Amino acid sequence: MATITTQRIRGRPAHPSGPTFLTYTPNGKRLITAGANNVVRVYTTGSDGEPVNIDDCQENNTAIAATDDYFVAGSEDGTVCMYSLDTNQYEKMLTRCTLPVRDIALSPDGTWAAVASDELAVKIIDTADMTRVLYIRDLPKPTKHLTFHPSGSYIAVSCTDGIVYIYSVSTEQPELVRKIDGLIRTLEADSEITSRAIWHPDGRAFAASTSTKDIYVVSRSDGERQRGFSGGHMGDITALAWSPNGALLLSAGSDRKILLWETKNQKILARYDYSNVINIAWHSSQNIVSFTTSDGELYIYTDFVPPEFAAHLEQTLQRSPFIHDPLVEVSGNSSEVLPNGVEDNLDSRARRRGTPDTLDEILGSEGGEDDFIVDDDGAGYAFGVNGNGKRTNGHFDDFDGLGTKRRATYHSWEPNVHQPFQSGSTPWSGNRRYLCLNLIGFVWTVDQETHHTVTVEFYDREFHRDFHFTDPYLYDKACLNENGTLFSCPPANENPAMIFYRPHETWTSRADWRTQLPVGEDVTSISLSNSYIVVTTSTNYVRVYTLYGIPFRVYRQKASPTVTCIAWRDYVLTMGNGPVGGDGSTKLLYTIENIKRDEVYQSEDIVALADDTEIESVLFSDNGDPCIYESTGVLLILQHWRIPGQARWVPLLDTKLLDRLASGRKEETYWPVAVAQDKFHCIILKGGDKYPYFPRPLLSEFDFKIPTSSLAPREGSEDAIPADGPRLEESFVRNSLMLSLFEDLIASTNATHSQRAELARKEMEIDKVLLQLLNVECREGEERGMKALEIVSLMKDRSGKMLEAAGKVASRYQRALLEDKIRELAEKRLMEVEDEDV
Repeated sequence: MATITTQRIRGRPAHPSGPTFLTYTPNGKRLITAGANNVVRVYTTGSDGEPVNIDDCQENNTAIAATDDYFVAGSEDGTVCMYSLDTNQYEKMLTRCTLPVRDIALSPDGTWAAVASDELAVKIIDTADMTRVLYIRDLPKPTKHLTFHPSGSYIAVSCTDGIVYIYSVSTEQPELVRKIDGLIRTLEADSEITSRAIWHPDGRAFAASTSTKDIYVVSRSDGERQRGFSGGHMGDITALAWSPNGALLLSAGSDRKILLWETKNQKILARYDYSNVINIAWHSSQNIVSFTTSDGELYIYTDFVPPEFAAHLEQTLQRSPFIHDPLVEVSGNSSEVLPNGVEDNLDSRARRRGTPDTLDEILGSEGGEDDFIVDDDGAGYAFGVNGNGKRTNGHFDDFDGLGTKRRATYHSWEPNVHQPFQSGSTPWSGNRRYLCLNLIGFVWTVDQETHHTVTVEFYDREFHRDFHFTDPYLYDKACLNENGTLFSCPPANENPAMIFYRPHETWTSRADWRTQLPVGEDVTSISLSNSYIVVTTSTNYVRVYTLYGIPFRVYRQKASPTVTCIAWRDYVLTMGNGPVGGDGSTKLLYTIENIKRDEVYQSEDIVALADDTEIESVLFSDNGDPCIYESTGVLLILQHWRIPGQARWVPLLDTKLLDRLASGRKEETYWPVAVAQDKFHCIILKGGDKYPYFPRPLLSEFDFKIPTSSLAPREGSEDAIPADGPRLEESFVRNSLMLSLFEDLIASTNATHSQRAELARKEMEIDKVLLQLLNVECREGEERGMKALEIVSLMKDRSGKMLEAAGKVASRYQRALLEDKIRELAEKRLMEVEDEDV
């Protein structure tokens, strides 16, 4: 239950009645206030003396920000001036706006000062060289608040139109990363209600108040809402501030309340009765909170956090409150893995604690040091550190019989293993995630805290009907095809893992079924075909069921731990970890077998991944050929996989070489959905996104394009091939690959008449491409004759029609010698005496 704080301190008259602003210097030694007059006051922390008055400032100051050496103040007349804290004197004017200044933010290193005004642009000024200015110009309405990311790489812009814009300022021209609508409310620029987006100290999220008088945390990576601080205020929220380590949150409202929240569980710890509070600031290292009011008063509250909760301020940097924290839930429900393969569990670490007479306590800590770590690079949470800012040995396991000082030395090395994943699923985005995405439809779930709600939607609603149900089992994996939907859930509350299959159409009253796995066994991946259901588990078992729940086969996978599995008709492909390579990571191995015939086609063969890449998706094409998509954007298909020992991975498409990216102005990645109809179907991801989010994005498709050579030759080069040359060469290689895959398919099945006709058509397509390539070579000159003859020899036509057409091409360009050679080749083929080496 929240503690009601009854102590009330007396305010100090700092400025005339009106909006009053304050800021601490980063080292916490000084507190600076500005208000409705031309005086800025500088208070010394820990001193009861009178503040230093700097009275040569502008009237009606509206914003203030400070470093340890100087502070910057903005006013209603549009001027932004810098003042020295060493001399307490005016130094220079940074900029001047034509309209009133509304906010100022300094980058963490003090290099840049961002200025928001009633103009439709934000200025970001180099504090050392005020002629160097960056502009954010594409804003539809004036900006009310600005906040720099702890790394200084991003800036959150809260506009009066009720939208938060996140910009990257790591380049010469700020780039819009994300636009978040529906979070903050529409406000006037001079309103006392706040719409400021305050970054959590770990940099992974920010908090902002909503029109419902609640506070929500929003992820920087995907812009989705996370945990909320709700039910505290009865009036509009006027100020927000995180504690330096992110363990606590302060909010002030027009309901005359200041609330102290615990970040981890979003509970109110204490309430304070103060009216008209519009700005709040934490001291960087002490239990002091200062706040100002619209009456011009300043409150400096020492021992602000009650003693029973003061331990929160002594903690190391805390994580942002996510609904599903990606640092905890990496690869399903597993923990974050350190580079040496050891799992990280912050809650269970045994931290090294200092003795009562440690050196720091004897000598005292330096004033400029913080007792928490900031994630400089914005990449995520900084792994465990102690109170002295040093990394602890908490990520090592305990060893029996070994002293603490020897633990790191005797810790066994573990390789990096490929984590299990479910193809087509995404991580949590706020309280929702996709469980499956393919050309049939998509399955998504919403976390309702006590249960989940699952929705299955289809692209073809005339053939299938969407359905929705309440999920008390918390399904975390799903597969969808034209026959049914398959789900699985992890063990929970002493209940074992379970799989659930629901067919789309049945001729009985009830055909869906559930099966529980043995106790202690968890599902790592599932797959669904038209014939079987395949489940891989944490005990490295591969469990095969019929579509209506009959256990068909159970065996242990050789390559372990298991990674994923996919199924198509009677074929199943499983992947697992193999031997350790020279880089300390395990090799990824795959096995393909026919379940119905009980035949293994490829056994523990290596997945040909490029160096420093990871596999993002595994899927069967619509013709049943296995495909993988790498993290580098390369799509590969498995050729000759039905012949043992002959399989090889062939690149079908390198998305980095797409024509749409040739200009270099687009930065986008692609989420694989399917390989069908000789196209790559995907979702285009922009703005640095790694996964598709809500609302459901549109599908895109790209033609296959095998990377054979550079598309355009250098101008002026004597040996340059015309533009048609590389295009036709790539077309020849691609069509030959597709013909080979189709031949393998026909050889393993009872070919129909239409399939045999399709095979002949594919052969004809190759000959047509070769004929066009012959035309290019003949056009280039007589010296290309040998290559031209080689092209003719690659033609597959045995009727002689294509060779006759090739002779006509040579005749048109007056290549008499080449024409004679083609005629000889045609005669040899006709007489069936052609040597294979010709």
